[in-house]
Amino acid sequence: MPALETIPLALGYTAPDFNLPDVVSGEYLSLEEIKGRAATVVMFICNHCPYVIHVNPELVRVANDYLPRGVAFVAISSNDIARYPDDAPAEMRLRAVELNYPFPYLYDETQETAKAYHAVCTPDISVFNANLQCVYRGRLDDSRPGNNLPLTGSDLRNVLDALLNHAPVSEKQYPSIGCSIKWKGDAPY
Repeated sequence: MPALETIPLALGYTAPDFNLPDVVSGEYLSLEEIKGRAATVVMFICNHCPYVIHVNPELVRVANDYLPRGVAFVAISSNDIARYPDDAPAEMRLRAVELNYPFPYLYDETQETAKAYHAVCTPDISVFNANLQCVYRGRLDDSRPGNNLPLTGSDLRNVLDALLNHAPVSEKQYPSIGCSIKWKGDAPY
């Protein structure tokens, strides 16, 4: 299946709530418990996608750089594990520990959270301000598997820097691109 891009949506909507299990701690976490003082980054990822594997090191670096500044990060996997067992919670836990994810890695078994966020690909990244209003839906940066561009996290970093400096977030936003979320049954979009 060809790669998909983030669905463009009008910004400003409120982040949908969720209550999902963290594959590392085993605890259920809600958006209210996770949200950051300055911003919240919600990332739909999975274990097997080559796009996610490619950006994982920079996702970890960006999170480690911005967590101390009041930005919260959460990763969610919504793939159908019957067809993609590499994305099952036990495998997710191994990946989170191996890569030392500094953020919770949640499992969306019902796929309702992915649908609520209109996520379609991995990675699919959204940024919410301190009031949980969406200010960004897009890519980490312009690096992709095989294009030989370095991982910088520049697009995401620019958004977070703008929020932290109380500056406007650029209206020029590029969609993320990656593997499709592996839906149970028919895709909702």
